[in-house]
Amino acid sequence: MTTNQDIKFGLDTFGDMSNDLDGNPITAGQTIRNLIEQGKLADELGIDHFNVGEHHRDDFAVSAPDTVLAGLATVTKNIILGTGVTVLSSEDPVRLYQRFATIDAMSNGRTEITAGRGSFTESFPLFGFSTQDYEVLFEEKLELLKELLKEKPVTWSGTTRAGLKNQEVYPKTESGNIGLRVGVGGSPDSVIRAARLGIPMALAIIGGDPARFAPFTKLYRDSLTQLGKEPLPVSIHSPGHVAETDDEAFEQQWPNYAISFGRIGRERGWGPMSIDHFIQEVNQGSLYVGSPDTVAKKIVHAIESVGAQRFEMKYATGPIPQEHNLKSIELYATEVVPRVRKLLAK
Repeated sequence: MTTNQDIKFGLDTFGDMSNDLDGNPITAGQTIRNLIEQGKLADELGIDHFNVGEHHRDDFAVSAPDTVLAGLATVTKNIILGTGVTVLSSEDPVRLYQRFATIDAMSNGRTEITAGRGSFTESFPLFGFSTQDYEVLFEEKLELLKELLKEKPVTWSGTTRAGLKNQEVYPKTESGNIGLRVGVGGSPDSVIRAARLGIPMALAIIGGDPARFAPFTKLYRDSLTQLGKEPLPVSIHSPGHVAETDDEAFEQQWPNYAISFGRIGRERGWGPMSIDHFIQEVNQGSLYVGSPDTVAKKIVHAIESVGAQRFEMKYATGPIPQEHNLKSIELYATEVVPRVRKLLAK
């Protein structure tokens, strides 16, 4: 049974292109250097996990998260470094394994891959894949990656890449174990796939009451039991921002959230981004924006209602300045996490 102290806490970032405090855009290079400083701070403050996402758009600076994680491996000591997510459908699982085995060596075994299909499709045409193969690409590559991570000779065949026959892949890790999760956005088929392959599940909850995802956790755990597999942890990924007060957090996050999700909404034909929607998500949904006390209470609700063993806050949304991101990380680590543990203990 999971105890209060077993709960893990992480921070996620997509490397959103940022502004300075005067509202001037900074370069992708500076955004990435800032991200390194954010990861270093999270490590120094005792956060368990730090995950970097992958995108291929001009509103995000990170298209090669494993390269960023390699840099972080050299300047951190304890934090587990992962992706959030690796867009596996347009990746080569063999090269992905090799890169992470290398990062594993650089970090003394602090690596984790979160494999997902991603919420954007720019990587498909960029790397020569068709979105018509959306399902089969992910299914086959996830199965191959799972085999590669056993670090034994691999025999595999499929339709999306050349097969392997008793193939050794190098380098081997010292522990023989690179962590793997599968990102799930709310599809029952994805939940069942994660259970069938015996992979921990990471729920991306970016809107609405997190309690509505409780059936997915139940489906996952029931499926594991029916398949005769051991229980596996469930994680939550949700956006948020912490400041000293609720008003300060709101004022810092809303304009940047409006920029980020406003653009995505226009691209996808959603309605205009409204402050009413933002307020609704902050008050009753899956936006963890506010003071340490406010955010801690919301995280407790999410963990308890979903039955999760890990919570990760995507702390940067839109072009929020570095100073605000660093303060949010500091408050999350030193104020929010201790409050959550205390509340869960009750």
